[in-house]
Amino acid sequence: MKIIYGPKGTGKTKAIIDSANAVVEEAKGHVIFITDTKRYSPDIKIQIRFLDVSGFEIQGEDGFRGFLKGIVAANGDNEYIYVDGIARITGKPLSELNSIFGAMENLEADYGVKFVVTCSASKEDLPDFVVKHVK
Repeated sequence: MKIIYGPKGTGKTKAIIDSANAVVEEAKGHVIFITDTKRYSPDIKIQIRFLDVSGFEIQGEDGFRGFLKGIVAANGDNEYIYVDGIARITGKPLSELNSIFGAMENLEADYGVKFVVTCSASKEDLPDFVVKHVK
């Protein structure tokens, strides 16, 4: 798992879009980009599956965890899953998302999918369960 972090307005979304667009050139499987707005869809290469979750009525951490598991279960060829704004999508503070990060760790280990996630916080404000993924 890769974490892109920083306070609001520090370029996390641009960084995650650039990362997804770069990895799609070498990926052997599918690349998925998940966010909660259509605003970034023109910036994402056409080969990337762009998912605006605002229309899926995801409710909290449990709903998003189930959504991610469904994506992984639906297609064994998924290689990268990019999540822009995990706290916004779940509607919960980052400090309360321990179980969803645990679920993403398990999905990586069990299915070989790689997650890249943006977190709106400075490094010192990241919870320990996120910090362990900061490289």
